[in-house]
Amino acid sequence: MEFIEAYQSAYLRFADAQLWDKTPLNLYHPIHYITEAAGKRIRPVLTLMACEAFSKEYNQALPFSYAVEIFHNFTLMHDDIMDHAEKRRGLPSAHIQYGLPQAILSGDVMMIYAFTYLLNIENKEMANIAARFFSEIAIGVCEGQQLDMDFESQAQVSIDDYIQMITLKTSILLGASLQLGALAGGAGQDVQRQLFVFGKYIGIAFQIHDDILDVFGEVNKTGKKHAGDIINSKKTYLYLKSLELCTPEQREKLIRYYTSESVDIHEKIEYVTGIYKELAVLEYANLLKEAYLQLGKSHLQSLSVDNQVITNLEKLADYLIERDY
Repeated sequence: MEFIEAYQSAYLRFADAQLWDKTPLNLYHPIHYITEAAGKRIRPVLTLMACEAFSKEYNQALPFSYAVEIFHNFTLMHDDIMDHAEKRRGLPSAHIQYGLPQAILSGDVMMIYAFTYLLNIENKEMANIAARFFSEIAIGVCEGQQLDMDFESQAQVSIDDYIQMITLKTSILLGASLQLGALAGGAGQDVQRQLFVFGKYIGIAFQIHDDILDVFGEVNKTGKKHAGDIINSKKTYLYLKSLELCTPEQREKLIRYYTSESVDIHEKIEYVTGIYKELAVLEYANLLKEAYLQLGKSHLQSLSVDNQVITNLEKLADYLIERDY
């Protein structure tokens, strides 16, 4: 997507100049390791795009964009620890590369730096608004992560429960990226909120698509371990919809395969994937993510802002649920 390259380049120039003079090196090396990996960097791009929609100069939002991205990478670092994930973006996870204690501590300081960059802007009133708002978002993300872990051992989880979990864990950070950019660009509170809601619904579609890629994506493109959600017994939409559609006999066997620790991993993946295909849950998942995409776009289209940035936000939303990595 050529239209986001300028934002990505601006963000990378800013990010590449941060934290390099800090010591001890063992604390900061894992931070550079995970932030320099070839991620999509969608969140900082959204922040800069939202700022430009209401201001001619998006560089003023660079500290906010860095705060959002370093916080996001903190969550990934700790998420990989909790999920025992060995790969991230095609590379060994930070705790594999540097050790568990180091990854925990480096993740902690990344979270602190997120608030440091929110507060270190000239407009102190805006900085305080941003920090208070982001505090609520950060708490929500942690609540979502806890729900995700709780669901692994929880017998009864509904699709509504799943949507609430991914809203907190994933989508509100996308919404926050947009709201912070709009704040930096001088947009009013109502407009900021509409952009947040747009991002929230796009984030739900984004996560459903991630769940699809985990099972049906190509490992050499996703950079993650194949079927990690199945291995870790994650209550994804694919699994929950299968429980809703399957026969009583299929349900009993699916639950047994999904929750038993004694089942061979390869056999588990093969059986669960087979059920997904038999019940056509991929098609249901695609319909649901498309519904959330259109719901998100409706909030974007309600804005009384007519410029190319808004059009490009729609294009970016389309890309997020069509990507293959």
